[in-house]
Amino acid sequence: MQFSNFAEFIAMDGHGFYVWLSYGFTFVIFVLLALFSNAKHHATLTQIKRRYNREKKLRQAALEQNQDKR
Repeated sequence: MQFSNFAEFIAMDGHGFYVWLSYGFTFVIFVLLALFSNAKHHATLTQIKRRYNREKKLRQAALEQNQDKR
């Protein structure tokens, strides 16, 4: 199907509202998916760093305790 001008392309023979609404919803969903994925990624990295630091402190405390016993 060919359109003679841009207004006809936007209208799409009366179906433009539904077509562009579908594109809009899809775009919004993809943007939200990217934002939520990015937030979850950063939260996971923060949790890993906290666990690593906690385990590092526990190992250090265990070493100090073993040195005190000697």
